[in-house]
Amino acid sequence: MKRLLFSLSMILAGASLIAQPLMRISAGEHDFGKFKEEAGKQTFDFIVSNNGNAPLMIQNIVASCGCTTPEWTKEPIPAGGKGIITAIYDPKDRPGKFEKSLSVYTNSKPEVVLLKIKGEVIPREKTIEEVFIFPVGSVRFESNHLAFTNVKKNEKKIRVMQLINTSQEPVKIEFEGIPAHLSLKVNPETLKPGQKGIVEGTYDATKNPGWGHSSDMVKVKLNGNVQQNVFYYVSANLVEDFSSLSKEDLENAPVFKIASTTVDIGKMPGSTTKDVEFKFTNAGKSDLIIRYVRSTCGCTAVQQGQQGKGIRPGESGSIKATFNSGNYKGKQTKAIYVYTNDPKNSEVVLMLNAEVEPVAVVQ
Repeated sequence: MKRLLFSLSMILAGASLIAQPLMRISAGEHDFGKFKEEAGKQTFDFIVSNNGNAPLMIQNIVASCGCTTPEWTKEPIPAGGKGIITAIYDPKDRPGKFEKSLSVYTNSKPEVVLLKIKGEVIPREKTIEEVFIFPVGSVRFESNHLAFTNVKKNEKKIRVMQLINTSQEPVKIEFEGIPAHLSLKVNPETLKPGQKGIVEGTYDATKNPGWGHSSDMVKVKLNGNVQQNVFYYVSANLVEDFSSLSKEDLENAPVFKIASTTVDIGKMPGSTTKDVEFKFTNAGKSDLIIRYVRSTCGCTAVQQGQQGKGIRPGESGSIKATFNSGNYKGKQTKAIYVYTNDPKNSEVVLMLNAEVEPVAVVQ
C-alpha cells in the first residue's frame, strides 16, 4: 500500500514538472504618439520573457500592413531568458493616424498573441514638383487635366487649378485652340518668378451640342510662344437637368424601355461589317426624346435616325449601328451610349459583342 501511494505521488509530481515555455511580453501595445513623416521609420522593442521551464520559440510574426516590419529573436529563448520583438513602422506617404497589429506565433500557450502599435504621422511639406506635377516649359500646373465632372446642359460651371512660375523671369500664360463652349484664363495672366496663379475655366454647356462625356485639348502659350507637343485637357460630362421636375412631372415622364442592352453578333470574319439593332419602346406617359447617340469606337457607326425625334407613349423605335471588324481578332466588345429625356434612364449603355475570325491569307 505504501509503495502504491509513493508511486502515485511520484506520477503527480512528474506531471507538475512537465516542461513547457511560458511567454510574457513587456507590453501589449505601444503608442508612438505624433511624429513627422520626414523623421523616417519608427521602432519599438517589445521585451519577451520566458517564465516557463522549456525553451520558447518565436516561430513567426505576421504584420497587418506592409508598412510595418517585424524583427525578432530567432534563436530559442531558454527558461528564464529574454528576447526581443521589434516593430518597425514606415510613415513614408502615410500621413494621419494609424493603428497596426502584429500576430506573434510561438510554441507557448496561447499559440498566437496580438501586439498593437499606433500613432499619428504629421505629413511633410510636399515639394513643388510633387504639388505641381505637370511641367510646361518654365511653368508647372497641378495637373494636365481640368475636370468639370457633371455639367447640366443649361448651366455654366467654373473650375480652378493652381500653377506656378518656376523660372527667374516673368511668364505670360495663355491658351490656344479653345472651343466656343470653353473659357480659360490665368489670374494673374503674367506670373512673376516663383509666383503662383490660378487657371480659371468656365464651361458653357449650352454651347456644346453633345451629350455625355466630352473632352477638349488646348495648347499652352508662354510669352506668346505655343508649346509644341504639350496639351492641356478639359473634360465634362454633359447631363440633362431634371432637378425642377415635380412629383407629378416624374410620374408622367417618358420611360426608355429597351428589349435588351446587349446584342451578340457571334462569329464574323475580319474586314467585314455587320448591322445591329437595339429595339426600344416608350413605356411612359409623355414623348420620349433621344437626345444623342454615340459610340466609343470609330469601328462602330451609329445611325442618328431617331435622334431629336419625339416618340409618343406606347410607340417603339430602334438604335441601329454598323460594326466594322477591320483588323480585330478574337472577342470584341464595343459600347454605344444613348442619352434620353427619361429622368431614370438619361444615359443608357448598349453593348455589342462579336468574335472576329482572322482572315485567311491566300498564298
